Amino acid sequence: MTEPLSTRTAQHTAASQEPALAEDDLGLVFDLAPVGLCISRERTIQRCNAAFGAMFGYAPAELQGRSLECLYPSRSEFEHIGAQGFPVMQKTSHYSDERIMCHRSGRLFWCHVAGRSLQRDQPFACAVWMFEDISSRRPVAMTLTAREREIVRQLAAGQGTKQIARTLGVSPRTIDGHRARIMRKVGAQSSSEMIAKLIGLS
Repeated sequence: MTEPLSTRTAQHTAASQEPALAEDDLGLVFDLAPVGLCISRERTIQRCNAAFGAMFGYAPAELQGRSLECLYPSRSEFEHIGAQGFPVMQKTSHYSDERIMCHRSGRLFWCHVAGRSLQRDQPFACAVWMFEDISSRRPVAMTLTAREREIVRQLAAGQGTKQIARTLGVSPRTIDGHRARIMRKVGAQSSSEMIAKLIGLS
């Protein structure tokens, strides 16, 4: 039996609305997600959700069109992390680490960051990022210079002196010198004790 025209028309209308409704639902999920989400193009923020903005002390609209650099403690840290993540994303399209970021007020905090690129050959052309404030379990316990923060970040990630030296384009002796100064600052007798003090574990 053939369905009435009115029924077929209603079904067609409902079907045509499904993609729009699904898109609206995805937008709602993005905006209300409990972790910070950001879509970037060439490391410039295209869209971010409320949790992302709140984490850094901004309304989402204030960050739209701004470089991610504004969320880092220094330009050098922004550049170093970009240089470190780029080749990894070229190989896998994914990148994640734990790094120190900067709130609008100037307060520094540890953050877990994970991202995925839409184009492996052009990792920064368009990428989706997740940011999670982990300061409750890893507080920033002492004021360090930008270079010291970068070294601590990599030491905390399990990188050795030679690996860090290659990443930063300096000699292993330079890294050892920085590490010794950081240890004196925190009153640590070993690298492991230094990391524990700096991330609030002792």
